Amino acid sequence: QVELVESGGGLVQAGGSLRLSCAASGSIFSINAMGWYRQAPGKQRELVAAISSGSSTNYVHSVKGRFTISRDNAKNTVYLQMNSLKPEDTAVYFCNAYMTATAGGRWNAYWGQGTQVTVSS
Repeated sequence: QVELVESGGGLVQAGGSLRLSCAASGSIFSINAMGWYRQAPGKQRELVAAISSGSSTNYVHSVKGRFTISRDNAKNTVYLQMNSLKPEDTAVYFCNAYMTATAGGRWNAYWGQGTQVTVSS
């Protein structure tokens, strides 16, 4: 069984910073792309940032220059450093990873349970 566990959310004032972490554990052979999504109340879940197995990154326009996604393959962990936070960044943040349990096995998308980020004005 594979699990993604997020940490690092919380309440911060506008202009502040938070660092989210997401660790994958369980029966993992390989991890491909990893990413962070967010969902604000009444809105659809959106992709915030993604990182490939080769560490290529992409970001939604609204966070470019403020957020940085990175990964530590030895720890099966993906991070999201969030700086210059704005009230509109308030949402539940979910991590996502494409993983396979065996060589040549099926790739599946896994989700974390979500962590709340609240930015006060």
